[in-house]
Amino acid sequence: MTDFLTIALAQKNPIVGDVKSNLAKMREARSLAAEKGADLVIATELCISGYPPEDLVLKRSFLEVVKDGVEELAKETADGGPGLIVGAPWFNDRGECYNSALVLDQGKILTRRDKYDLPNYGVFDEKRIFNPGLLSGPINYRGVRLGLAVCEDMWNTEVSETLQESGSEILVFINGSPYERDKVDMRLNLAVARVRETGLPLIYVNQVGGQDELVFDGGSFVLNSNQKMLASLPQFIEDVSITKWARDDKSGLWNCLEGSLTKQIEGVERIYQAMVLGLRDYVNKNKFPGVVIGLSGGIDSGITAVVAVDALGAERVHCVMMPSPFTSQDSLEDAEELAKRLGVRLDNINIEPAMQAFDKMLLQGIKEPSSGTTKENIQSRSRGLILMAISNTSGSMLLTTGNKSEMSVGYATIYGDMAGGYSILKDVYKTDVFSLSSWRNEHFPSGVFGPEGQVIPHRMITKPPSAELRPDQKDEDSLPPYDELDKILHALIEEDLGPEDLIHQGFDEVVTQRIWRLLEMAEYKRRQAPPGVKLTSRAFGRDRRYPITNAFK
Repeated sequence: MTDFLTIALAQKNPIVGDVKSNLAKMREARSLAAEKGADLVIATELCISGYPPEDLVLKRSFLEVVKDGVEELAKETADGGPGLIVGAPWFNDRGECYNSALVLDQGKILTRRDKYDLPNYGVFDEKRIFNPGLLSGPINYRGVRLGLAVCEDMWNTEVSETLQESGSEILVFINGSPYERDKVDMRLNLAVARVRETGLPLIYVNQVGGQDELVFDGGSFVLNSNQKMLASLPQFIEDVSITKWARDDKSGLWNCLEGSLTKQIEGVERIYQAMVLGLRDYVNKNKFPGVVIGLSGGIDSGITAVVAVDALGAERVHCVMMPSPFTSQDSLEDAEELAKRLGVRLDNINIEPAMQAFDKMLLQGIKEPSSGTTKENIQSRSRGLILMAISNTSGSMLLTTGNKSEMSVGYATIYGDMAGGYSILKDVYKTDVFSLSSWRNEHFPSGVFGPEGQVIPHRMITKPPSAELRPDQKDEDSLPPYDELDKILHALIEEDLGPEDLIHQGFDEVVTQRIWRLLEMAEYKRRQAPPGVKLTSRAFGRDRRYPITNAFK
């Protein structure tokens, strides 16, 4: 039995499928922790495979690579240095696969604990690929009984109660918990509840990084048995943090004596940093040299360009202005001024020749030139064609710039402004676009590559939104004001209310019913949209799976 323990929290950014790289991150964390006198390094959920691995775990060859890697890592702990707790998909002789936390020490895999409560809601689909573990007691690590469990198990009182009743002295949860608004407070409240119920201190280690549409915000922490926070790691960046623990002479209870406390970011800054990290990791992990953006002079493409520069640096961002006869002089000037402030390349390609060429071709088919919505869509698709040609030639990925408000009601053109590989505004309502833009002009986020100061021209934020696809067009010609629209959409999407619920709350019946119909009708478009950063509790995609063919009214 020992009375002192130094524990390192390894908040790292794994890459799904890159077992070699992920093992290297664990070795690096262990080496750093050893220099600081750590006895144990605690990493995150499925950190060896990357999280979430989805159907990769159905491939036996992948599981074998993971197993070989973990066994090799375990052998390295024979050097007398700190042990490791790592997460990995683990299979048995019957072919059953588990989401496991493995304890490595003394040159071997000492034991493991399998995730008991497999989430199967929202973006999670773990019951499809993993077997549930059993309710288990603590593991004995160098004389200390650690109540080890995985992520969702912290949300389950049954797991913590079992660990406490079977003699655990410290609760340890390894996590892959993706970011969404208000989730930071939710996690902390749940952790406090587990500490209050069990009377035990708690270690929460969370992954950081972007993986497709998910962003993991880190923010790992330690709570003592009195519910006081003794350590907190930064959000959205990798970190290895040392905590020192001791057993009380009188009570015999363990508590954390020392740890570093990092101030947590809040509000709009959290959202902004999630967008930056989500884009940065998607581009870098998929090895794109940079991004291409259609810069219209409007606020959506404007904030997209700013986030791209903050994430990647100006030299990796290529902006293209593509005016038509309906593009205003204000938009031309605003796009040029934004590009100048950001220091990005801006090309100007007039699409009027393409519009004329399409009209000539249409005369051969439908015997008349384009008009109305057809003419508007041809403009959008001409721009999409140009941008994709630049993307194909340069290898840079095309970013789409549509926001959640537009995608909700179908105000986006398939094969036009929806063309591209990724969207940072996919889960951002228009009102939030304005808030984020104003916030970025007033603040300089940490860890970004972009410039300080007023990066977005003021007129870009204040002028009435317009697609500029016909003379004097304004978004509010066919949509309610965005303040009203976004409240309706939030209720229909995040709260899953029906139009009758909103009407009872005082929303206009005609407007509400129309927005509901537009939302339902646009599902087929959203199925063809590129992935984008998940920021809310109900992002389009796996979070909200509505049938395209849907007669429910």
